[in-house]
Amino acid sequence: MKNTNKIIWITGASSGIGAELAKIYSHRGIKLILSSRNVRALERVKSECYYPENIKILPTDLNDFYAAPALVKKAYNIFGRIDILINNAGLSQRSLIVDTQFDVLKKLIEINYLGTVALSRALLPFFLKQGFGHYVVVSSVMGKYGSPLRSGYSAAKHALHGFFDVMRMEHQKDNINVTIICPGFVRTPIAMNSLKGDGSVLGVDDLATRKGLKVEDFARKMVRSVDQKKWEVQFGKKELLGVYLKRLSNKLLHSAVIRSNVR
Repeated sequence: MKNTNKIIWITGASSGIGAELAKIYSHRGIKLILSSRNVRALERVKSECYYPENIKILPTDLNDFYAAPALVKKAYNIFGRIDILINNAGLSQRSLIVDTQFDVLKKLIEINYLGTVALSRALLPFFLKQGFGHYVVVSSVMGKYGSPLRSGYSAAKHALHGFFDVMRMEHQKDNINVTIICPGFVRTPIAMNSLKGDGSVLGVDDLATRKGLKVEDFARKMVRSVDQKKWEVQFGKKELLGVYLKRLSNKLLHSAVIRSNVR
C-alpha cells in the first residue's frame, strides 16, 4: 500500500468507475469520502471495500449548484483535509439532435459540467489555504471529438476541458494539480443510464460498451495516471483512433466516425 495518509473525495461513487476506484483506494488504506444521490448504493460499495471504517458517505446532488459551498465545507470537515477530488459523476445520452428536447440538453450540461464546476470552484479556497490539492476530472474521448447520438454529452465534456485547462494554468503556481481522464468505452452502466431524447432512461446496454475495457482494468490505469499527476490521458480501444484523427484532419475523423456506425 502507498499514499495511505491521503484523503480522496469521489463523486459518482455508487457504481461503475467510481465504485471501482473506491475499492482500489480503500485497499491502499486511503481515507475516502464517497458521494452520489443513491445512498443505499454507496453503502453497498462501502461494505465491499477493504477498510470500510476509513470511508464516509456524503450524499450529493450535482444539480444543486448553490449548495456546493456548504457541501464542500461539510466534506472538508469530515477528515480535516481533502487531497484529491475525483469528479466522476456524470450522465450520458443516446439521441439524435432533432429528437432531443432542450431540457435534456440542459440537464446534460448541468450534471456533467456545471455541477462539477460548482463543486470544484467551491473547493478551491480550501486547496489554496492548505497549500496543495489535486482535481481529477473524468471526461471522455467524447470530450475530444463528437459522435452521433451524444451531442449534449459531448458538448458538456468539451466544456470540462476548457474549464480545467484554465484551472491548471491559473493555479499550478499554487501547487494545485489537474488530471483529465478520457475513457473510451468502459463496461459500466453508463449506456443503460443514458437519457433518450424525451428525457427517459435508455434502460439497455449497447454493444460498444459491452466490448469496452473492463472497469477494473480501466480503474487501475486511471489510478496510476493520478499517482503520476498526468495532465491528460486517454484510455480505450479503437475509439482512441478518433483522438489522433482529430489532430490530423476533421474530414478524416468525420468519415471514420460515420463509417463506424457506433450507436
